[in-house]
Amino acid sequence: MAPQRRGAPKAPEGSGAAQRRRRNSTKSVRAPREMWRKWLRAAVLGACAALAALLLWCSLGGDDGVTEVLAHRGEVLLGRFIEVPCSEDYDSHRRFEGCSPRKCGRGVTDAVITRDEAQRIRSVAEKGLSLGGSDGGASILDLHSGALSVGRHFVNLYRYFGDKIQNIFSEEDFQLYRDVRQKVQHAIAQAFGISASSLYLTKPTFFSRINSTEARTAHDEYWHAHVDKVTYGSFDYTSLLYLSDYLDDFGGGRFVFMEEGANKTVEPRAGRVSFFTSGSENLHRVEKVHWGTRYAITIAFTCNPDHGIADPVFT
Repeated sequence: MAPQRRGAPKAPEGSGAAQRRRRNSTKSVRAPREMWRKWLRAAVLGACAALAALLLWCSLGGDDGVTEVLAHRGEVLLGRFIEVPCSEDYDSHRRFEGCSPRKCGRGVTDAVITRDEAQRIRSVAEKGLSLGGSDGGASILDLHSGALSVGRHFVNLYRYFGDKIQNIFSEEDFQLYRDVRQKVQHAIAQAFGISASSLYLTKPTFFSRINSTEARTAHDEYWHAHVDKVTYGSFDYTSLLYLSDYLDDFGGGRFVFMEEGANKTVEPRAGRVSFFTSGSENLHRVEKVHWGTRYAITIAFTCNPDHGIADPVFT
């Protein structure tokens, strides 16, 4: 009888061959899992990188969404004016015919204050602010009231330093301040078709110095959107005189008019005057300053003589 063929002898349980078969089977299951884990890890890392890029973009000024530049820093503007519909904010206040806003809008000019005047008036700000300064990123100096940021508080410059103040400022400094204020006042009156004599300087009117130091108090949080007429009822017309240059002296810190669709930005330039009616038609904010130091003066006007203040006087 022919010998019968037999299959390969079955490896006993626990033998090397059986273990190899189990390892091969485990590998075939494990391989897709490893690929899935690698893909998931790559996806998570990619998402984190995208989020980090988004946060960086927002921190550099992209947080306002779509923006249009109303005034570039490299332009020298003889005058640019945009009329906008007036809000109802003025209706809850006493109106003064021929002065209270009927024509509302915003304007920018580089033809009112020279860069030399801006440099000289900035030196006045630097002398005063050298006496104090906020612990946070925003310091103010008000020559009218004497308010000066010191640490987390304010002091009265004139009481705090007494007669020593005459070693800091001069009569020429105060005269320059008055001259600049008058030029801005006439520019606003001309743009809105009103008499300069119907406008009265009102408080607060002050120098500001902003840097990238982290805010310590609510006074340091200058970047929130606001309406001047709501914050300060006396304001009818607001102006900013810039004393330093965007991207040369500081980064960030643009002035932003908040609007649906596209915000309008003003890039500061030494000697540039930005002015606007103070109601809700000109909701605005300042971008956070990311580096350097931004200097400006806020000069506000009212139509109500009861809310007027006098120019500061050197004594």
